[in-house]
Amino acid sequence: MENKQAISALAALAQESRLAVFRLLVRVGPEGLAASKIAEELAIPASSLSFHLKELSNADLISARQDGRFIIYAANFSAMNDLLAFLSDSCCNGQACLPALQAGNLLTNKAADKVTDKAEM
Repeated sequence: MENKQAISALAALAQESRLAVFRLLVRVGPEGLAASKIAEELAIPASSLSFHLKELSNADLISARQDGRFIIYAANFSAMNDLLAFLSDSCCNGQACLPALQAGNLLTNKAADKVTDKAEM
């Protein structure tokens, strides 16, 4: 991932509604959700949601596909993983900081906090 792509993705995520939409789509997985379901789940007006979906799509963080009369939006997991790799590629001089990251697994905040707390002792 290039700096410009990372900046675009981070800028798209640096807004409360877009971050909520992206996290919801990550949670539901590759099957995605129709825009109406996203709006219902997050209580975002359709006109606002359309703008946010466009911004996330322009940053290549989500994809859209037609399913009958609905447009289904899904997280672009490849772009998400590329962004995470970009952000962490120079971490700890290129060495994996946490054992779970070496295996390619992401830690929950609680697990990461426990590891950080132990490291600080």
